[in-house]
Amino acid sequence: MTSSPMLVLFIGHGSPVVAISDNAVSRAWKAVVDALPRPKAILCVSAHWETRITAVTAMARPKTIHDFGRSLPAPLFDVQYPAPGDPALARRVAELLAPTPVALDETQWGLDHGTWSVLVHAYPEADVPVVQLGMNVDLSPAERFEIGRRLTPLRDEGVLILGSGNIVHNLGAMDFGNADRPPYDWATRFNDEIRGAILDDQPERAMGFARMTAEAPLAAPTPEHYWPLLYVLGARRPDDRVSLFNDRIEHGSLGMTSVLFEAA
Repeated sequence: MTSSPMLVLFIGHGSPVVAISDNAVSRAWKAVVDALPRPKAILCVSAHWETRITAVTAMARPKTIHDFGRSLPAPLFDVQYPAPGDPALARRVAELLAPTPVALDETQWGLDHGTWSVLVHAYPEADVPVVQLGMNVDLSPAERFEIGRRLTPLRDEGVLILGSGNIVHNLGAMDFGNADRPPYDWATRFNDEIRGAILDDQPERAMGFARMTAEAPLAAPTPEHYWPLLYVLGARRPDDRVSLFNDRIEHGSLGMTSVLFEAA
């Protein structure tokens, strides 16, 4: 048990290429975790594991999954993140979410790039156990928030709850060659609304993101990168301090805004 609750993080993970980059984004990830208590384990909700039932990795040695196309730089495919798993934590997650069915995955998944592209910078020694939570595609925003709420006791058990996705994520509109391209107006409006919901502690606004009819179809044309934020907001406590970092939109339509919740 820790003396104070573990933090909760949402990371705008951006392109997988950040995993092999030394830039302002990756340095911020490292700086944030270096200033915080070391977790006993990490439970990561990655945008890249969509399931038909809520699932959790339960193997002792999760594999590193290179879940992206061959158009990306070859060194990305050589990256390995050999962090141990934590079957006991997986069982604890299932216990906390009962009676919701939870599949304990001992063989199929592992750590996808939504997880390891961040952790190679945040915890480069790969010596903190990592478990991934699979996102059931059939859940509503409120149900995702509720799962996060039910996982909150993990904070008192030394577990870092990490959501990895992007508030704004439109690959089709991205200017891939120019990270500094000014954001589209719709991207800025969407990001500002969700930032406001976070800072004002109004999760119902964040859960209602799809009702932003002019912006949501462009800022979150597919919602899987937005969903991890909802789990993180559910794990927030009323007295948490909130901090934003990497608070910008790159390539016109890729939101890097990241959020830290820590006990006051």
